Amino acid sequence: MGRNNRTQAPWDYDCPYKDSCPHLQWSSTHWIFSQYQRSYDEHCEHWRVRDVLQERLSKARVQIEQLEQENAQLKAKLKIVHQRQFKANKKTKQVASDKRPDEKQKKKRGAPKGHPGWSRPTPDHIDKTIDVPAPDQCPHCDCDQLNPVEQVKEHLQEDIILQPKTHVTNFRHQQAFCPNCNRLVIQAAKNELPNCHIGPVVKAAAVYLRYGLGLPYRKVQRLFKDFFKMTFVPATAMNFDRQATRNGSGIYDDLKEKLRSAASAYCDETFWRQDGVNHYVWYAGNDDLDLFHIDRHRSADVAQHLLGDDFDGIMIADGYAGYNGVNPVARQSCLAHLIRKAKEIKKQIMLCEQKYQDQKAITFCDEIKELFKQACQIGHKVQSNNDERNNTGKYKRKFQRRLKKICKPPLSDTNAENFRNRLIDPKREYHRLFVFLDHPDVDPTNNHAERALRKLVIFRKICFGTRSAQGSYCHSVLPSLLSTVVRQGKHPIDFFHTLFVSDPATAQAKLYNNSS
Repeated sequence: MGRNNRTQAPWDYDCPYKDSCPHLQWSSTHWIFSQYQRSYDEHCEHWRVRDVLQERLSKARVQIEQLEQENAQLKAKLKIVHQRQFKANKKTKQVASDKRPDEKQKKKRGAPKGHPGWSRPTPDHIDKTIDVPAPDQCPHCDCDQLNPVEQVKEHLQEDIILQPKTHVTNFRHQQAFCPNCNRLVIQAAKNELPNCHIGPVVKAAAVYLRYGLGLPYRKVQRLFKDFFKMTFVPATAMNFDRQATRNGSGIYDDLKEKLRSAASAYCDETFWRQDGVNHYVWYAGNDDLDLFHIDRHRSADVAQHLLGDDFDGIMIADGYAGYNGVNPVARQSCLAHLIRKAKEIKKQIMLCEQKYQDQKAITFCDEIKELFKQACQIGHKVQSNNDERNNTGKYKRKFQRRLKKICKPPLSDTNAENFRNRLIDPKREYHRLFVFLDHPDVDPTNNHAERALRKLVIFRKICFGTRSAQGSYCHSVLPSLLSTVVRQGKHPIDFFHTLFVSDPATAQAKLYNNSS
């Protein structure tokens, strides 16, 4: 039968070779078909497994790429953290082309740019005058043919007179007998501290040396011993602080109440150590008042303890969430912190490999930095020029339009994207960025609080913190009173002298220019 004449076998046809076919090398057709079916099932299973593994491989590659990018970012962040501990070497400015390379550029005389100038004031009195004759020989060229002139050159020189002695006062008390107490009684004289052998001037000076100049107790004791031959132990100097704290605690509480009703308050906090345990120094103040408070916690409860639940003024602080519980009338975010944050994000991106660098994020950081720098310049311009205060609304709308334009495109870098969302979020930073333009007396940065806390930061490096809660309370009360005295234009030693010898009301009147 030909190939083209093949017909289908009948339905009841039984092949005689089904159990042993010569065309299948005498193998059973049933076995051959079962092997074929099994191989087909295995083939399908292999393709299914291949698709599953391919999908897993694709996901693993994406995850590996994300982990590599995250690892690069963490390495960059770790490097930045290590670099913060050391100052970068500043490259010297290139010399001008008309100067030799080995010639050093002479430093310009005077204060650095942006710092106010200072000159020594002329003394208001002259205690001694010495007439000095004209020289017989020139001190510069040794010429002995000098011609005298009638013009006189005056040179004022201030100095101090060290008198290493103490001033001892003998208070002779006339006594009277009290029939109710059944004993003799006396009254205290002016500037007398009953039952105390050290006078108020020494105590006031010791407190000022401790908290005004940051001297340890042992150096305070050494200074009085060397200069005035007055001897006492360091614990006595500590008792001076305790007594001043007791006398000034009521003024400290009143200072807190005055700050809560102030028109503005700059706030910040930093680390402190009490008996080896981490604490925090909180600060709140303005141009007239300073308030320090050492607390164990860094929560919103402490901020409310300082300024109250509803602060009626403008609060200037960084982006720390602990200040959210104060609820001020308006809040100005520190633009200097935001500029520093943009620089840090850009530096972290630049430390990553080229393939992980987001150029849009780098451009975003540069534009945000320039925007806030210009805003700070406008803020200082508005404060120094009253005519510019009429243009604050125009400046604010301009800066807000630029901010929206800069923050419009999303960013692939995680840190930059979080920073972008933070700036445009109405519940976070957006409405806090340009409040200083609505209130020209407010600074665009929190530099006021940073400078105020710097004194205690340096003091922390000297004394390594406090040892007890009572010591922390002293380091809250006395620096607050001393800084407020300085801001009120008073002399700290005069105030502490009044605090030791007078009642709290008299000391409070001595503290403020207007105690109301």
